[in-house]
Amino acid sequence: MSTPTLQNGPAYPALGLRPAGGSHPSRAETREQLAKATYDLLVVGGGILGISTAWHAAQAGLRVALVDSGDFAGATSSASSKLLHGGLRYLQTGAVKLVAENHFERRAVSRQVAPHLANPLTFYLPVYKGGPHGAAKLGAGVFAYSALSAFGDGVGHLLSPSKAAQDVPELRTDNLKAVAVYGDDQMNDARMALMTVRAAVEAGAVVLNHAEVTGLRFTKGRVTGAELKDRQSGDEFGVNARLVLNATGPWVDHLRRMEDENAAPSIRLSKGAHLVLKRTAPWKAALATPIDKYRITFALPWEDMLLLGTTDEEYEGDPRDVSVTEQDTTQILDEAAFSIRDQQLSRDLITYSFAGLRVLPGGPGDTSKAKRETVVTEGRGGMLSVAGGKWTTFRHIGRTIMNKLAELPGHPLGEDMQPISQLPKKLPLPGISNPNAVAHRLLVDGGTPGPRMSADTARHLATHYGSLSFDIARLANEDPALAERIHPDAPEIWAQVAYARDHEWAETADDVLRRRTTLTIRGLATDEVRGGVESMLDAKK
Repeated sequence: MSTPTLQNGPAYPALGLRPAGGSHPSRAETREQLAKATYDLLVVGGGILGISTAWHAAQAGLRVALVDSGDFAGATSSASSKLLHGGLRYLQTGAVKLVAENHFERRAVSRQVAPHLANPLTFYLPVYKGGPHGAAKLGAGVFAYSALSAFGDGVGHLLSPSKAAQDVPELRTDNLKAVAVYGDDQMNDARMALMTVRAAVEAGAVVLNHAEVTGLRFTKGRVTGAELKDRQSGDEFGVNARLVLNATGPWVDHLRRMEDENAAPSIRLSKGAHLVLKRTAPWKAALATPIDKYRITFALPWEDMLLLGTTDEEYEGDPRDVSVTEQDTTQILDEAAFSIRDQQLSRDLITYSFAGLRVLPGGPGDTSKAKRETVVTEGRGGMLSVAGGKWTTFRHIGRTIMNKLAELPGHPLGEDMQPISQLPKKLPLPGISNPNAVAHRLLVDGGTPGPRMSADTARHLATHYGSLSFDIARLANEDPALAERIHPDAPEIWAQVAYARDHEWAETADDVLRRRTTLTIRGLATDEVRGGVESMLDAKK
């Protein structure tokens, strides 16, 4: 079903322009709220690290504000490999405890915290003649890996090449000796981050995206807030806070220099690029192919597409300029060709490419061997800066930072904080549900009284919103134009744009097309689609 077209105008639902009921405060209301209060904690940076901290701090009873100069998860946090994983390669370095901890967090997120946003994924690790690892070593490795996960994803084992080729038809079988099998999980990182923002707000946090820090506020040499500029309206305002947390990822040293112009660099950056391609055949498993002793290249079935990556090279430029180069594209395709047939690697199948920056502790050495640890430092003005870590352990990072806040000299926040040990261990994210049950209900109930929902749309909503899908279905039922597909080749419907505008802080077309939906990664963010989205967003302003 195609998008309704207005006469002499872009395609968009004519009746879907009114804001949905119960929407979050306007930007002007949020700016006023931020400006008139003194917060216990101001988190600067809306990547998953800052979001998780804001969520846990609000749970602990602190008055929390969170701001970001761009969109929530607008940079590194939506440019990951989309995995929740234990880190198979860490076993090579003997980091057994780290892998076990990662597995614990992975299982907690995918089973109890966000089963509606994560799904199990079987990995095939092909062993080729002359490859960097032998079958016996990899077989033992995946067994140990699954053991550290208490065999919750089955027992790691070896599989015959013929059986693996049935599940992954594009698997290259020339000189393929065996395939090692293990289990992890995957997600849509942007959606996971947005649901965590929503959880933080439900816990009491006040949030504003597209709000840039232009300077810090000081009281007797201590950082006590920030000056901000609303990048949507141009309005300038300030926020007072007892403590400021710098969680700006690749920009962490930029903010540290606002506190102390002589602050020495604390991090280094590694660029990871990915390609998204249309699939030429169904994939029932992902591929993790060893490139050398330390590196693995992934081929992941994701969002009905194929995600390839990643690169790992030191990056020294402006974080705003990070992009996928021709060299990156060639490297990713060449490395994928070790285990994937050429017909799946045609450049004509590429729909999107993206690059993100991993934040690593400062120091020498190969970035591909660097540990993804979280570093917390305190500046001369008392601002805390936190950087590093990985998506899988985002809850653990939030708890770690909260423990750090409780232990600060003088306990500036400790007396008002509920101890992190007393908070719920596995508090679920909004929309928690069984996505299969949600999809079934959408199919059964979604056609009354409005138009019948298609199976792919029902599945998409269930696995990106969980039980919140019913709110979107109600919008579509109330307004048939909102039940129309945004693009005929994607499962998303216009009700999701209205919902993103009124309930998910979407301010720009990219906010909607790149992070609230999958239109951009599918290569379907056409001028017509973009114009329709912008019209809907403008209707609320």
